[in-house]
Amino acid sequence: MDNRVVFTNGCFDLFHIGHLRFLKEAKTMGTSLIVGINSDESVRRIKGRGRPIFPVEQRVEIIQSLWFVDGIVVFEEDDPLKLIKKIKPDVLVKGDSWAEKDIIGGEFVKSKGGKIVRIPLVKDISTSRIIEAIISENSL
Repeated sequence: MDNRVVFTNGCFDLFHIGHLRFLKEAKTMGTSLIVGINSDESVRRIKGRGRPIFPVEQRVEIIQSLWFVDGIVVFEEDDPLKLIKKIKPDVLVKGDSWAEKDIIGGEFVKSKGGKIVRIPLVKDISTSRIIEAIISENSL
């Protein structure tokens, strides 16, 4: 396999099994997995008050510890388009909750001969759901 750069991004706040499985699957799409992580300010703008739960330094350290992640870039913008244009990935990966037409950077990646891959998310697992369970003292 040629060196195929795979890119994905997210907040990765309260890292959970869904994140782990998603990133492991993304790595199978190429030889190098680059993960974009939203800065704290970006997460606040996107997710609202009280987020992120963990600061970006801790979120980076967790994802950096995964042997299959080859690089991490923290970005300040609310979306990763600028970063995608700089990295020029061969494969852009997002969860299947995103319609392909709504995946930011998708048109750019396809225009460069790359492809978009949507990975099924782990059912009933999300950071928001975990936070709700903690607040309501219910289990997942």
